[in-house]
Formats: sequence, structure tokens, C-alpha cells
Amino acid sequence: MSTSVHQEVSFAASPERIYRAYMDSREHAAFTANGKAEIGREEGGAFSCHGGAILGRQIELVPNSRIVQAWRVADWGPGVYSLVRIELVPDAGGTKLVLDHTGLPEGHAEHIASGWHERYWDPLRKYLA
Repeated sequence: MSTSVHQEVSFAASPERIYRAYMDSREHAAFTANGKAEIGREEGGAFSCHGGAILGRQIELVPNSRIVQAWRVADWGPGVYSLVRIELVPDAGGTKLVLDHTGLPEGHAEHIASGWHERYWDPLRKYLA
């Protein structure tokens, strides 16, 4: 079974706008519409979203370009983290978002892959419209 997810999604918004929506606590909570979000905006800072169901630490932040996070679902075993890497690439007046989510616990990749679309990319596209 796969322990990683790779997705490429296009948006009709700038990398700056997508970065801001993802990294701002209020906007993150608004577009995901699934509970409170607290997003630390500094490397090493903590984040939680979906009312605390997802949490972790910011590993690398390159404004408007890259987000790398140690990421976990709250009910995973103690100390179990995956790595999320989001690249925002300017593309024909919009953005190509490239997600690589690696190190997922065995048996979780399919659910996580659909969750990125259902909880992030589809709602974000509607939010930015």
C-alpha cells in the first residue's frame, strides 16, 4: 500500500493569495468550514485545524512559494507524523499547487488523498471565486 500522496491542482488565483488563505487562521477556518484553525506563521510554529483534528509544526515557510509541515491526525499514535510539502508555482495567470504528502501510516493514503480534495482544494477554489 502507498504511504504517500502526490497531487497537482490548478487555481485561478495568485500564489500569494493561496498562501495567505492557507496560512491565515481565520481564512483557513473559513474556507475549510470544518472548525477552528490556529496557524503559526513562523518556522517551528505549531498549527492546528479542523477543530484540532489535524495538527503539527511548520518546518519550512517560503512566503508565497512553499509550505512544509510535520503533519498528523490527532488520533494517530503518539509521535506519528507525516510530511506535507506544498509548492505554489505561478502558472498562466494562476497557480499550480503541487502537494507531496509522505510518510503516511500504512492504510491511510487513500483517505488522506480524498480529504485533500474534499476539505482543501474544492472548498478553496469556491472560497477564492
